[in-house]
Parts: sequence; C-alpha cells; structure tokens
Amino acid sequence: MLSFVITALVIAFLAAILGFTGIAKGVAAIAKFVFYIFLVIFVITLIIGLVSGF
Repeated sequence: MLSFVITALVIAFLAAILGFTGIAKGVAAIAKFVFYIFLVIFVITLIIGLVSGF
C-alpha cells in the first residue's frame, strides 16, 4: 500500500512539472488519502502487536 502512495506522489510530481495542475491535485489527494489509511492500519497493527506481547 505504501508503494502505491509513493507511485501516486511521483505521478503527481511529474504532472505538476508538466503543467497538468488538475491531474496533479487529484493524484496528490488520492496519495494523501491512501497514506492516511496506511497510517491508521499501521497504528492498529502496532497496538495489537504490543497487546499480544510480540
């Protein structure tokens, strides 16, 4: 999932360089949303791991 975020950010960066600001904003918003989902899943997994003793 994190690789998707990195890929989306690279696409957004390239689109911004080439002048496609609408596409860049859309892809950057998607990357930000997926990153926050990844962060929430990571924190939940971390808490479960600490509670179970690993």
